[in-house]
Amino acid sequence: MNQFSVATWNVNSLKTRLAHLTDWLRVSPVDIVLLQETKCEDASFPTMELEAAGYNLSFHGQKSYNGVAILSKYPIDETITGLPGNEGDDQARYIESVISLPDGAVRVASVYVPNGSEVGSDKFAHKMRFYDALSTHLSSLFTSEEPVIIGGDFNVGAYPVDVYDPKALDGTVCYHADERAKFRTLLHQGWCDTYRALQPAMQQFSWWDYRANAYVRGHGLRIDYLLTNPAATDRLISSHIDESLRQKEKPSDHTPVVATFSD
Repeated sequence: MNQFSVATWNVNSLKTRLAHLTDWLRVSPVDIVLLQETKCEDASFPTMELEAAGYNLSFHGQKSYNGVAILSKYPIDETITGLPGNEGDDQARYIESVISLPDGAVRVASVYVPNGSEVGSDKFAHKMRFYDALSTHLSSLFTSEEPVIIGGDFNVGAYPVDVYDPKALDGTVCYHADERAKFRTLLHQGWCDTYRALQPAMQQFSWWDYRANAYVRGHGLRIDYLLTNPAATDRLISSHIDESLRQKEKPSDHTPVVATFSD
């Protein structure tokens, strides 16, 4: 049985984490990598290094902030940059590509949902609007007969098990009831949270604050997801969170989520 693997990772500066990424891909080869928070303009994207690692590239960046990218060992046939239906928002937070696998095509997207900064702020309102546009667009992709895999930093813990202290964090950014409701709208559409589907009760996180020794203390959140439509879910074999990159020197505050599918 042929298989392919997909990872999503918020690198929190591709320039800073490039060696971590390329080293990881040598040790743990992944066929398709969805990156967020690359923090580099397209002209500064490390094309040479990542092509040398064996990847075709699509990227959508801006200076110093945001930025998303898709790396693929297989040909990339078409790409959309910017979230459809969210015109007027010039932040580089969404990229979508069709990738040609040996036995068919798969559509993937890398999404970086706004953090929201502070409940009640303009940035929090922006997060809510982004989620509305994302929900509308993903509803149009959900019924596709081709496999669709949406990966990214959604900046919300969906359920109590996804945060280290749900009582203390309830009502704060990334675990506010309004954010959880927006994310659950995607789940109610039928999108499968690959990690939770295969580990229904396990508590494991994908993000830890740099401050207060959060990683060592286990004070994390699971806010990075790989979501699949039925055509992709039917092919799902495994899904896990790889904490090894969070243990590196000068790591990203996020670590990859990986899933494997039958081709």
